[in-house]
Amino acid sequence: MNAIADAAVTAFDPSQAIGQIAVELPGATAVFRRLKLDFCCGGQISLRQATADKGLDLQAVVQELSALQRPDTLPETGTPAELIGHIVSRYHEVHRQQLPELIRMARRVEAVHRGNPHVPAGLADVLEEMEQELLSHMHKEEAILFPMLARGGNDFVVQPIGVMRSEHNEHGEALEHIARLTTDMVPPPGACNTWRALYAGLAQLADDLVNHIHLENNVLFPQFEPAAAQGCGSTSACGCSGS
Repeated sequence: MNAIADAAVTAFDPSQAIGQIAVELPGATAVFRRLKLDFCCGGQISLRQATADKGLDLQAVVQELSALQRPDTLPETGTPAELIGHIVSRYHEVHRQQLPELIRMARRVEAVHRGNPHVPAGLADVLEEMEQELLSHMHKEEAILFPMLARGGNDFVVQPIGVMRSEHNEHGEALEHIARLTTDMVPPPGACNTWRALYAGLAQLADDLVNHIHLENNVLFPQFEPAAAQGCGSTSACGCSGS
């Protein structure tokens, strides 16, 4: 068994309301939107009823939703190559899936609720900028740094590691900006399902990004740095103690 294999996921209860699933399961909104299941105004009906009304295969939808569940626990450290593989599949690919849907929901919430004093004005723009920065960051890791680390590293890797650490600090600052715009991702009273799902998705993104940065800064990178160069040096948003 792989030392850093993910825990098994559990299936959904089809009697759950689709609005409840949309709010509690980040990523479900993209599935429902693609299948034309109304989780916002029509979110009070069960998943079983919603799929039956649309003539959809309930089991196929349950399996797709179950696949969105991701373990919260950090993996045990394997070899650098195994850890890199986990980081790419569990975090890089997940961020690529998360952000487009979060941007779409943010645009909708800002447009539909623009008269609400609690609306997170400018959130979609912040998320778009974050997406571009993360895509660039992850591409540099996957194309340049990670292959070098998987081969055992060399004297050159300290420089790109330093660049990645600096960019991690910027990602932490972006999370802090999002938290300020969204009152720590707490939806206001009476928020619709889309608004609530947006904030639940943002909270999941923040948790994932913090864990992602922690694994790189505190587990992977120190294996290839001189002792004097180790230490996160980041803001508290990266999840490390800074000591």
